[in-house]
Amino acid sequence: MKYYLSVLLLFVLATLNAQGTKEISVEDIFSKNVFRQDYVPGFRSMQDGHYYSEIREGKLLKVRFQDGQVEQEMLALDKLEFGGKKLQVEDYDFDAQERKLLLLCEGENIYRRSVLHRVYVYDLEKKNIIRVSDSKILHPSFSPLGNKVAYVEGNNMHVLDLEGGEKEDITDDGSFNIINGNCDWVYEEEFSFTKAYEWGNDGSYLAYYRFDQTQVPEYNFAVYDHLYPTDYRYKYPKAGEPNSLIDIRIYHFGSGKTINCKLNVDKDSYIPRLKINPFNNQVVLYHLNRLQNDLTMYAVNPKNGNSSAVFEETDTAYIEINDQIQFLHKRNAFVFASGKSGYMHLYLRDIDNNETIQITRGNWEVVSLFGVDEENQKIYFTSTEASPLERNLMSISMNGENKTNLTPDKGWHDISFSNGFTYFMDKYSTLQTPAVFCIKNQKGELIRTLKENATLKETMKQYDLSPIEFIQINNASDVSLNGYMIKPAHFSADKKYPVLMFQYSGPGSQQVMNQFAPQNFWWHQMLSQKGYIIVCVDGTGTGFRGEAFCKKTYRQLGKYESDDQIAVAQYLAQQPYVDAKRIGIWGWSYGGFMSSTCILKGADVFKAAIAVAPVTNWRYYDNIYTERYMRTPQENPKGYDDNSPVNMVDKLKGNFLLIHGTADDNVHLQNSTMMLDAMIKANKDYDSEFYPNKNHGIGGGNTRLHLYRCMTNFILEKL
Repeated sequence: MKYYLSVLLLFVLATLNAQGTKEISVEDIFSKNVFRQDYVPGFRSMQDGHYYSEIREGKLLKVRFQDGQVEQEMLALDKLEFGGKKLQVEDYDFDAQERKLLLLCEGENIYRRSVLHRVYVYDLEKKNIIRVSDSKILHPSFSPLGNKVAYVEGNNMHVLDLEGGEKEDITDDGSFNIINGNCDWVYEEEFSFTKAYEWGNDGSYLAYYRFDQTQVPEYNFAVYDHLYPTDYRYKYPKAGEPNSLIDIRIYHFGSGKTINCKLNVDKDSYIPRLKINPFNNQVVLYHLNRLQNDLTMYAVNPKNGNSSAVFEETDTAYIEINDQIQFLHKRNAFVFASGKSGYMHLYLRDIDNNETIQITRGNWEVVSLFGVDEENQKIYFTSTEASPLERNLMSISMNGENKTNLTPDKGWHDISFSNGFTYFMDKYSTLQTPAVFCIKNQKGELIRTLKENATLKETMKQYDLSPIEFIQINNASDVSLNGYMIKPAHFSADKKYPVLMFQYSGPGSQQVMNQFAPQNFWWHQMLSQKGYIIVCVDGTGTGFRGEAFCKKTYRQLGKYESDDQIAVAQYLAQQPYVDAKRIGIWGWSYGGFMSSTCILKGADVFKAAIAVAPVTNWRYYDNIYTERYMRTPQENPKGYDDNSPVNMVDKLKGNFLLIHGTADDNVHLQNSTMMLDAMIKANKDYDSEFYPNKNHGIGGGNTRLHLYRCMTNFILEKL
């Protein structure tokens, strides 16, 4: 009898082990992709809003939203050839009539958003294919009539006539210093766009940016690719340094004439957006002063370049440029989002009547504006009304009435709409549950489920995962901060555990969300299995809690954010289950700036810190981002110097690991080398790891695996 009980006990233990006691390894996460989630890309809605296109098994298909049935195989991409060579299509785009396709192949990244491609046009009716250019090009796009393709090559604008085959050179002065139709580095990075031109609605003109970056200082770094490394040089304006001089030009087809948009503005300022008003075919330009606290929108007559102001907004701190704007087709007006009430809300701007009307109100924020259904006078947007930690899809009438929550389930709803707002895809998850992808109608009713991440859910059952729980901790000013905590598996309140804090902390950012698998979730789970408590808290300056909370850090980045993380660590140190002598902190980019600051300012609180690709002095970073929050070093030297980790190294007591990619075009290696130089001069010990030829993301091949193995070993040894 005892024998059978022993066998039964062994069977039960083996079963338990098979169902939930496996430990996570760095290889599971970064090499084997054990925890890969199902993914459904945002839909390429067809014009009628009832069908979408997708690539499946090498075929471009037309699929019905209602039931997922394939209506038509539009093109066999896996059999497509040009010049005897098989094409590997990475992306595609239809013309407005859905008769032609732009096919993008052999992508080659330049910076964060700019990608060179070999580009082809396939005519779905004629069944023929042509190559747009012999070289790789940027930003190809069809004209509104689908008879031309505009693109950028060699920093010049060109247009290919698809009917006659002729190429029209819109500009010919492109060079290292002159850029037409594409953004310079700092615009691409900080204003979040790179295609710097637009077609007029009728295809009669092109409006494009011309950047003259002659006066912008160069930055260079070595790329270790040959016996003598390549010297990579590009224009990078650091805080307080000169920007590109910008003209907005309009090229008219037929006449071949180019005119300048006439703006009576300071040249030392920004034009962060160019849009076309569908109501009257006018060019709309955003103008932002260098301090980024005064925004004016100008309407430009494309025939003569004359402009008039149609909207202005000012702020005591700064204005964040966004794309939460929708121009109307049936009247000279637009719906836009602004934080001028203290929270981000929607407004209607009537240009002809010079009137602005607020549509949404309350102590919550509009996050994304999806568009305006003019036929039904309805606006669709996501909001934080239920909680700053959640996102819900809302609809509201143009007059501000009949606000409706279309996704009432608590959690996080990522939304993609069909053309005409007939259907939307809802990617829904919570902190504890992986994403489910559903198709719903405009009333929010479920039509069908696409994916449920069933494989991941089964995989998770095999591992000894700890629940992740929301927490709230007050800072030194008694303001409640949102956070989450992962306790070790089989946590006991009678034991004491080391703590690793993670944060980003940048202005308007958010890490604490009721969304599945927050950043670095699986690695944090792995560390919790090894006995660490993981804590993440969004401090002062982070987003979606109103303007006052977000903009309190203005002119002194790092001060309040580090105060908050230190206060959190001090609170944790007082908990009976925390080993107060073993609290660490880590972060990447802005988070690396913060972890560096915290281990110095909080030298008696933190035992260890990891800083990945950190800013160590805001004087080293680009001017658009830095001056938005700090003004220039000339205006605000104390704000720069008092909160710079480079100037605090004498306070270091704990264990510090500094990591950087040598080809980081964003946060330059200069930040880390100057930090190390300061620590050597102060006779402070440190650890460091540098990744050859890697940019700000430090990825590719085995790089991430090596990086996280390095960080894991540091934590196990030093914390």
